[in-house]
Amino acid sequence: MHRRQFIGTMATVVGAALVPAVPFSVRAQKTSLTVQQVIDRIIAKIPGDALSQTVDTLKAGSADQIVKGIVTTMFATVDVIKKCAALNSNFIIAHEPTFYNHLDETEFLKDDDVYRYKTDLLRQHGIAVWRFHDYLHRHRPDGVYMGVLQRMGWEQYYVESSVVVTLPEMRLEDIVRRAKERLGIHAVKVVGEPGHLCRKVAIMPGAWGGRAHLAMMKNEKPDLLICGEVNEWETTEYIRDARAMGMKTSLIVLGHVLSEEPGMEWVAPWLRPIVGDIKVTHIPSEDPYSKVLG
Repeated sequence: MHRRQFIGTMATVVGAALVPAVPFSVRAQKTSLTVQQVIDRIIAKIPGDALSQTVDTLKAGSADQIVKGIVTTMFATVDVIKKCAALNSNFIIAHEPTFYNHLDETEFLKDDDVYRYKTDLLRQHGIAVWRFHDYLHRHRPDGVYMGVLQRMGWEQYYVESSVVVTLPEMRLEDIVRRAKERLGIHAVKVVGEPGHLCRKVAIMPGAWGGRAHLAMMKNEKPDLLICGEVNEWETTEYIRDARAMGMKTSLIVLGHVLSEEPGMEWVAPWLRPIVGDIKVTHIPSEDPYSKVLG
């Protein structure tokens, strides 16, 4: 071997021998994404063009900060923020508002102690909050809807672009018991007789509003409507009058938080392949109401 080649070869061998035996997985470069890059990747997975008007905006933190870990949840409550910080995560993706109104307007809260405590807590831990509402409901299938179906064990009955599933015939009281057990709900509101046999069931988690409920019932005529929340002078009274005239329709009101939380639980595994090796954790925001006493 030529002297120069020999020296070069030996240098390579010796240099390789000096490299620590570090596993490849450790030496592999970690995923580095900003908050905005994560948001952009999520939106790219949603059908249709980017929304020009949406509530899915950044509520706290900076779009330029590097994401250390992600938490999905229904509401970015104070408890969720503290748990997020304990995980060394700094990006919360929440389905609903952070500051107590649909548009997260804060001018009217600027002197409010609760608002200032929450914003100070987010700032202290360097946590960004982004709302994932409009885009999640545009996903096909709707992420919240699929989360509820999976938790109820009814995903095999899913029909594309429909809120109605056709189940094996079940008694109303058995559906109530199933919803409480599988969704972690200790109390629900029910209109209907325990023994009412239900097969055609409309599932509308969250707050669709009375007009949407009434239009669906007129068109679909379900045996049962399961929803998140109602204005009681709208959907509830409509169903009461419908039953008085002989229609066989029942109602289960689950509550807003626990009716949609399964959707944000569904988001966590959906999100993981989108963000590489950034840790994604679901933290439930829990039922805000205390259990009935006595």
